[in-house]
Amino acid sequence: MDMSQGLTHIDEAGRPTMVDVSEKAVTQRRASACGTVRFSSTVWQALEANGFSSKKGSVIDVAIIAGTTGVKQTSQLIPFCHLIPIDSCKFTIEMDPEACAVTFHCTVSCTGRTGVEMEALTGVSVATLALYDMTKALGQDTVIEQVKLLTKSGGKRDYGLA
Repeated sequence: MDMSQGLTHIDEAGRPTMVDVSEKAVTQRRASACGTVRFSSTVWQALEANGFSSKKGSVIDVAIIAGTTGVKQTSQLIPFCHLIPIDSCKFTIEMDPEACAVTFHCTVSCTGRTGVEMEALTGVSVATLALYDMTKALGQDTVIEQVKLLTKSGGKRDYGLA
């Protein structure tokens, strides 16, 4: 199977290339992604007892700030992502004490010629990594899981989980 015909970042000669978006319509683009950090019950209890704060401040707030920075820096991290003027970046958090888990949801929007799914995915990835970093001294069995795209709209192919 010749995968290069289905891959957008491979040119006719099989070399890596950035997609030319100059002919695409400017539309409102939006994407949402999520990612979860799962802790041991011992670590969760320690975090909960301290209100999810440390000497460095709220570990959740730091993760959101880091995730927002990640959204804005996506084109610097992913080689063929276009530099996109972000209109909005919003995080919501789900705390699940039974599962000892924190799930970050990141929704990004822009008005442009290309989508923001990589920005949303980068945002939740960086947020989960920052939370991991802020809490790793409490235990080594923390797991980052389920980083995934939930929805994207405004382009040729919209995507959404049912």
